[in-house]
Parts: sequence; structure tokens; C-alpha cells
Amino acid sequence: MDATSNGGAARALTKKDFMSDQVIRWCPGCGDYAILSQAQTVFAELGIKREELCIVSGIGCSSRFPYYVNSYGFHTIHGRAAALATGVKVANPALSVWVVTGDGDALSIGGNHTAHMLRRNVDLQVLLFNNKIYGLTKGQYSPTSEIGKKTKSTPYGSVDHPFMPAAFALGCDASFVARTVDILTKEQRDVMKAAYAHKGSSFVEIYQNCNIFNDGAWDALIEKAVRSERMMFLEHGAPMVFGGGKKGIRLNGLKPEIIELGDGLGPDDCLKHDETDSTLAILLARMDYPEFPVPMGVLYRKERPTYDALINEQLDTAKAKGAGDLQKLLLGGETWKID
Repeated sequence: MDATSNGGAARALTKKDFMSDQVIRWCPGCGDYAILSQAQTVFAELGIKREELCIVSGIGCSSRFPYYVNSYGFHTIHGRAAALATGVKVANPALSVWVVTGDGDALSIGGNHTAHMLRRNVDLQVLLFNNKIYGLTKGQYSPTSEIGKKTKSTPYGSVDHPFMPAAFALGCDASFVARTVDILTKEQRDVMKAAYAHKGSSFVEIYQNCNIFNDGAWDALIEKAVRSERMMFLEHGAPMVFGGGKKGIRLNGLKPEIIELGDGLGPDDCLKHDETDSTLAILLARMDYPEFPVPMGVLYRKERPTYDALINEQLDTAKAKGAGDLQKLLLGGETWKID
């Protein structure tokens, strides 16, 4: 129910309202704590009623999420979060449904479900925690692990070519794709709010650190000393600059290139970000360190009809024709009587 004061008047929700009484069972120092904290803060700031919020997860460390949020929740089975969340949203379109998953859960056994959820454009917010490892099962390589990654399941180094989650989502025709980092609190909240505002499948990749089985996986990008040079924060309509405003991105033909600003080159010579440009989004999704800075923020956003709305429109149309006769339907057409 809505939070109320002693006098019965509605009061503003706070982060504490979304904190459950369950003991959080993540390893000390895990990046999941930071994501949970920002999500709880965002739920409160958005004013989402707890009875109108549902967290759906699969299997993995990230998928403990529903236990730690004081709302409706559904801890499903490995890789099936997207399918279950689709059913929840279609059955109750008024719910704000968030899918919390990991790189293994969503892109390996759950890859097929994730792909179809995105192409259908179900109105869900998907938070994909990417730590480039299987954490819950103790350190096997995942679909996002780099080539050569030595783990318990790849003692000689992985030979698998990894997924780039944002590029995967765009390939599935996702209508909203964004990227952020577990330790960047403000940027993370901004992306979550943008995902919530979007009507359709909002896919948010979150770089997350597993300090036990893949510690420092993102340090080359996110350490304070190198962050401004190796990440580029996107803003719709603004020029793509980074490195403290000293560098930018422009197109050389169809390929992006880095330019040094100054000596006649300024922000106006840089490529401007357009969230509605799908071709540009694909270029951004595949820009990676060390060749380029890694783009952060909203890569792509385009409104189109949602699957849950279209399905419910069909149901309303069918209901308007009158009640059906199940017995007549079962006995209709060719039937056989067996003595």
C-alpha cells in the first residue's frame, strides 16, 4: 500500500520503503549492492507504488534482487525471466515490471527468450548486470568473457567470441538501449529513469564488478585516473566529446575516428549524438576500448507500439464480440467418437 503518515495522509516514498527485511546475501564488496541501492532510490524518486512494482529475475547472483526489494517479485528459473515477465506484463499491464538478470542468465541459456522479448517490444525495464563471468556457480567463463579468459571451465583460455550486450540488443531491434556502471551513482539513476520513461523494452547494460571471481574486470575503463579518457558520456543533441573536452569523435566516411580538439577543431566538428538514429547506435554499441572510448548513457531510443498493449487490444476486440462457448469450440470441426 501507499506509505502514509500517522494522520493517514499520503507521504512521499523513500528508499527505505523499498528495502525488504531479508538479509542480503552477496559477497562483501560486490557491485550488486550499488545497483540495488540506486534502484531502490529510483523507485522512490519515481513515486512507483510498491503494489504496482514487480521484479522478475532468473538465476545468478543478480537474480537474488526480488528478495531485497519490498514489492512484488518473482524469482524464476535459469534464463526464463524475460518469458515470465512478458506474461506478468500482458496479464497486468498496470504493473511496472523490471527484469533483473546477468550476462550468463540473459545471453546464454536465456538468449532466445531475451531476443524475442526485445523484438516484441514488451513494456519492461531490463537491467543486465555484466561482470563477464559466472559468479553464482563459482567462476566459469560467460558469453561476455574475453577471448583467452582462463577460468575453471576454460583452463587453457576461452576460444569463444564474446557478445557485446548492447549490440546484441540492437540486433534484436530493441527500442531502448543504454549502458552504465555500478559505481557511477548519478549516471546510473539517470539511465534507470530514462528506461522507466520509455514505453517498450528498455535494455540497460550495467558494468558490474565481481570482486571474487573476476575482480577488476572493468578497471581499465572506470578507474578515476583514466575514466575521462576511456569513457564517453552521451547526451542527446550534444557533440561527442571526452577526455575533459579535449578529444572528440567524428566520422571519416562511415567509420568513427578520434580527433584532438584545438588548432581549428572544436565541438562543432564532432559527431552529435542522436538517440533516434539506429545506424549511429550500432556504431556506438561496437565502439570499445582501447581503440575508442566506451559510450555511456542512452545509445538508442525510439517509440513504437508495445506487445502487451497490442495483445490486450486484440483481447478487448474479441471480448466485444460476446462470450465464447468453450464446449462448442472443443466439439467443433472434425471429431471422432471412440466406443
